[in-house]
Amino acid sequence: MFTGLIQQTGTIAARSMNGKAGKLTIRLKKPLEKPEMGESIAVNGACLTLEQSNGTELVFHVMEETFNKTNLGSLPAGAEVNLERALRVGDRLGGHFVSGHVDGTGKILSFERVGDDMELRVELPPHIAGFLVPKGSIAIDGISLTIASLSGSDFTVRIIPTTWNETNLSSRRGGDLLNLEADMLGKQIRYQLEAMLGSGTKKRELTMDDLIRAGF
Repeated sequence: MFTGLIQQTGTIAARSMNGKAGKLTIRLKKPLEKPEMGESIAVNGACLTLEQSNGTELVFHVMEETFNKTNLGSLPAGAEVNLERALRVGDRLGGHFVSGHVDGTGKILSFERVGDDMELRVELPPHIAGFLVPKGSIAIDGISLTIASLSGSDFTVRIIPTTWNETNLSSRRGGDLLNLEADMLGKQIRYQLEAMLGSGTKKRELTMDDLIRAGF
């Protein structure tokens, strides 16, 4: 479990495949305090298992599906990635609950400066659209952000200067793919309500009226 608050960034040093799994090596910008082999670390929002660390680099075991479903399989060497260690009991939850299981990727459509902030517009994959709501939470490359606007084909988020400067977003460009994870609480509510509304194998789409009747 993660919070979507990025602790530091690193860069991709190497990537390799061996059958259905591979290795991903991340070069750190600053040493990781007491790394533990086998611990979970979110890399661009994807939960990975740490296999090795020499103080300056982290080596992760990565399944083929993770490379295929996230941007970790296509980012070039030297690309900047966001890093967050798993939440521990007693840690402060400052963002929102992030599982580290990426739902898909969306293409950057535009960046626009709005005052001191940046507005990011992202392509919305159809299979994720049903889990998003305006002012709801979404993890973008592992960063906890609030949806500012939402349409059928895209959505926008506002990025404050601190987030812009301390994550990989300032290094991304139009057309780049971003890892997306919808709010897990919203997904659970939708799954449960659709199961309740379904009858046998025949189900209907969840509507706003259904949510209101259920007390949301």
